Amino acid sequence: MREYLRPVGLGLAGRGEVSAAVGYARQAASGGLDSVWFHETYFERDAITYASAVAAGVAEVRVGLGALNPNTRHPVLTAMTMSALDEMAPGRMLLALGTALPLRLAQLQISYQPEAAIQKVEEAIDDLRTLWRGDRLPTPDGLPDIEPMFPPLHPVQIWVAGYRRAFHELAGRRADGFLARPAESLAALRVGVARIEEARRQAGRPQGSVEVGGYLLALADRSRRLALDRAKREPFVIYMLSVQSDQALRQAGFDPELRLAIAAAWRGEDYHRAAQLIPDQLVDAFLLCGTPEEIAAGADRYRQAGMTLPILQPVLQEDQQVEAVIRAAILYSSASSASGAAAEPTPLRVAGGTAPGLGRRARGWLEIARPFSLTAAAIPVAAAGGLALAQHLMNWPLFLLALAGGILLQVGTNVINEIYDVRKGVDSITSPRASRALVTGRVREGVAFWLAGLAFALATAIGAYLITVRGWELLVLGLLGLVGGWGYTAPPLQYKYRAAGLPLVFVLMGPLMVLGGYFAITGFWSPTAAVVSIPIGLLVTAILHGNEWRDIGEDARAGISTVSIRAGRRSAHALYVGLLVGAYMALALGVAFSAIPPLSLLAILSLPLFVRALRASELGAAGQQRAIAMIDLQTAQLHMAFGALLVVGLAVTAVWRPGG
Repeated sequence: MREYLRPVGLGLAGRGEVSAAVGYARQAASGGLDSVWFHETYFERDAITYASAVAAGVAEVRVGLGALNPNTRHPVLTAMTMSALDEMAPGRMLLALGTALPLRLAQLQISYQPEAAIQKVEEAIDDLRTLWRGDRLPTPDGLPDIEPMFPPLHPVQIWVAGYRRAFHELAGRRADGFLARPAESLAALRVGVARIEEARRQAGRPQGSVEVGGYLLALADRSRRLALDRAKREPFVIYMLSVQSDQALRQAGFDPELRLAIAAAWRGEDYHRAAQLIPDQLVDAFLLCGTPEEIAAGADRYRQAGMTLPILQPVLQEDQQVEAVIRAAILYSSASSASGAAAEPTPLRVAGGTAPGLGRRARGWLEIARPFSLTAAAIPVAAAGGLALAQHLMNWPLFLLALAGGILLQVGTNVINEIYDVRKGVDSITSPRASRALVTGRVREGVAFWLAGLAFALATAIGAYLITVRGWELLVLGLLGLVGGWGYTAPPLQYKYRAAGLPLVFVLMGPLMVLGGYFAITGFWSPTAAVVSIPIGLLVTAILHGNEWRDIGEDARAGISTVSIRAGRRSAHALYVGLLVGAYMALALGVAFSAIPPLSLLAILSLPLFVRALRASELGAAGQQRAIAMIDLQTAQLHMAFGALLVVGLAVTAVWRPGG
């Protein structure tokens, strides 16, 4: 374990798998970080459970809980909990007490009065220390005193969490440390540190007796620009900026009216509008965004302002972001190591990143191709190949050519869609799940047209060869595919913008691709291929429909028309469910009527992903817009799993001999 002169912590929320949090804590410990903190985030998972797992499973770091709220966790219960945790992590437990945001307390129907809040925290400190000394705690109304039977064997530090003057002064007088709130500005921190120091001096406490920590929200990317753009799109960041106090805004140099506008958009779940309201300077004032090196430099600015324990917390609690934030913490800490040598840099891996050797332009080209969506073209042709294999008609060279042609058509369609969505204003820097290559200028529009043309040209070349092998019928199908791909968003058709996208995508990505792929491979038309194409086409259509349903607000503001806009949110939800359920019904009916092989039912093993998508859609229909933020990706994953299992079932049919 490395030894550093600058202590630094990792902050985590109660979300995701508990085992993942333990893994992050191990990474932090191996990097020499001082502590791992879990803060109580209301309406997510219980922070104490995560802290318990880390306390038991990671021996090298301190474990902090903060802030726990004496309004929702009685001090006696907290004392019992911390005593047990001290046995699991002897002498390594930290506890911060605070009263949570008034908004969250109001949602829990708990009244918030500033004077009562500080009194509640101070009383909790007294009660905890009384119980941990082994002394009885008096109770009202003549009840027997509380007799503690659980004093911890080691001292447990108590910190105060808050942002008002009274909390600063309480920390200086009574606490072992002060925990600044997430998204604290440098200006506010300086004011708080001065108040803490003044209260410490007046209480006659020695210098250095009060640590000062704070959650520094961090988002890493390949550049500060990319990190800022991503931060503005994140609902959590929008929420944190919307709940800043007027005083905090003024201290950071902003008009509180800006916060009110952002808060109004957040409450209406109009994250696109909220993101447009947020200037770069506002994000910089309250978050650390950029490369790990830039995040480390930002943490150092907080150290210079008086923070003795920066706690870097990833805005996005996912593997690549956590790893990048831990790297930033190591860079910050090692800048003052005993040896004077900085930690050796390691390659940054961020969500959406690519191999370090790829240049900026190449990454942009890959981004506008939208590789995650290419299974929408690969699965229909693969299903045609699986059916051909089941019928002992497979021609592998022609199958691979048909597969490549279908994927190239999808690439060309994706790029053209990107171009015209940006032109229409449908995609902007804050649009959910849109590529950023064009709107950030990493790929010029002329280059994008060239890429689309290249993809369509290669697909045409493959199609021309297949036509020489199979005949003119493929010419008709190929022309339909080219026109459908180009005209999805490009003039003069632009059928995506005319509420015609769903039926045409069903035809093009279902029957047309499966039947065409089967004919290219075998030279025959097949009613079985037509039946196989129906569930595949329904799920591809569900991907597009989920996207349109989620983006009703953005699409309407851009002046385009979709099925979801015309039908309304309630009917859009019903249609989405119908597409998903219809795919499984079509599969079951196909097998029941012996139209497709029985082993096609292997696709039913994708039901867990079906349930996940269905649950997300129900939450979205109930008004929780965040629940369908990733609905298109979730549906694409369902389509891929369903299709892959269907292909396996068809392929196995080639060698399956029932009763043999």
